[in-house]
Amino acid sequence: RAVHSNDVKIKITYCGICHSDIHTVKNDWGNTKYPVVPGHEIIGRVTEVGEDVENFKKGDLVGVGCMVDSCRECSACKDDLEQFCENGMVGTYNGDDPYLDGQTFGGYSEEIIVDQYFVLHVPDNLDEKAVAPLLCAGITTFSPLHHWKIGKGDKVGVIGLGGLGHMGIKFASAMGAEVVMITTSPEKADDAKRLGADSVLISKDDDAMKSHNGSFDFLLNTVPVGHDINPYLKLLKRDSTMVMVGAIEPLDKVHGGNLIMGRKRVAGSLIGGIKETQEMLDFCGEHSIVSDVEMIDIENINTAYKRVIDGDVKYRFVIDMASLS
Repeated sequence: RAVHSNDVKIKITYCGICHSDIHTVKNDWGNTKYPVVPGHEIIGRVTEVGEDVENFKKGDLVGVGCMVDSCRECSACKDDLEQFCENGMVGTYNGDDPYLDGQTFGGYSEEIIVDQYFVLHVPDNLDEKAVAPLLCAGITTFSPLHHWKIGKGDKVGVIGLGGLGHMGIKFASAMGAEVVMITTSPEKADDAKRLGADSVLISKDDDAMKSHNGSFDFLLNTVPVGHDINPYLKLLKRDSTMVMVGAIEPLDKVHGGNLIMGRKRVAGSLIGGIKETQEMLDFCGEHSIVSDVEMIDIENINTAYKRVIDGDVKYRFVIDMASLS
């Protein structure tokens, strides 16, 4: 579309691969509008701005995440929580395009035009290709840690070591918390510690789990599939919270006693608003945090998708969009 007065035109240099891309391509959620162009972890350089754009200029390094519009009038939008827009936020891809009939198209592209409100400044000190996954995996894990005010003195458990979990470790560590990686896989221990975990708890070890019961201030659950959360609830202190960010599907039955005994909570969290996403990027700039990535060319996308499904990546794929030319 044409560049409107509030628009920013971006030449895309890198785009991360999110598991949501795969779900959408395969229509796993039953709402895909074909043809679909995925990609909501977008990094690029500004090539043109509309006449009313004040905060961006040609040549700026910028990012676009999971949203490209919202109503900006409902209570959620006014609270800087556009991801919960009561009239429906517009996804970067597969959303209802507010300017053109049809759907929005994402970052597996040469360029994109986005309203300035939904464009983000990227700190220049960061490796731009490794910034891309911050726009989804990063904000997905930063937001709950930020919302629940995690900091020094807190004991935080990150459940699951994958694209989300590896960012959860980095953020919680940078916030000053004691970080425990909770995993079913003992072989992941060394990598968890490299990423910033203070220790590793093997969830299949019943004695080890019991030794940590009632000791965690916060649990970040990044497991992407339905599973039994009851053993993890026992780890929480009284009045503490486990936040689900990975499993967008039914969970196994939760035993009410695990919540009642200790006034414990299970909550969910979805990405973050634009204001918080910018705060996350600024935090990453201050602490030199980026994702661990493996670069691919666009022609290898199908192989990358299969490896994501198989859990065979440390820890996010990023497409070099120069390979699209």
